[in-house]
Amino acid sequence: MFPVALPPADVKKDRIAGVEQVPNIFSHRMMAQEPIKTPHGTVRIADSKNFPASKTIAAALVEVEPGGIRELHWHPNTDEWQYYIEGQARMGVFAANGHARTFDFSAGDVGYVPFAMGHYIENTGTTTLRFLETFKSSYYADVSLNQWLALTPPELVEAHLNLDPKKVILRKDKEPVSDHG
Repeated sequence: MFPVALPPADVKKDRIAGVEQVPNIFSHRMMAQEPIKTPHGTVRIADSKNFPASKTIAAALVEVEPGGIRELHWHPNTDEWQYYIEGQARMGVFAANGHARTFDFSAGDVGYVPFAMGHYIENTGTTTLRFLETFKSSYYADVSLNQWLALTPPELVEAHLNLDPKKVILRKDKEPVSDHG
């Protein structure tokens, strides 16, 4: 890297005259898009559905308020890489054969979850937790454990988990960021 003069404020003045523009748009204003909102945070997703240039990568910007948690879920299509932008987090990852591990993160840290491993991320701090999830895929996909159980016949949930379905509140709609309750 080396010093240069600042470019013009107007990007149109920085274009080379007579050059044909590339056919794709190479920028996406993620913060300008309407997020998925819950009482405990937000999620903004950028993938090939709303950013056509995104043919091999998808991302989600997740914000979790204090006392909130990114619900237990997994990604059925690829690994997840995370970059922690601000705040403090704890992530639990569940693997096959009864293996699990818990990790703490803060701003500047990178996390990783292998393909199809269940995980959650909770805000362990007193300020908003903000992190970017990235995926080597043209589309974002996740499976919510809560939603999966809510859409399973109640007698199967009761038989497998020994839970009284009348005493457990399961959501048929995803709530990617919820409270600890």
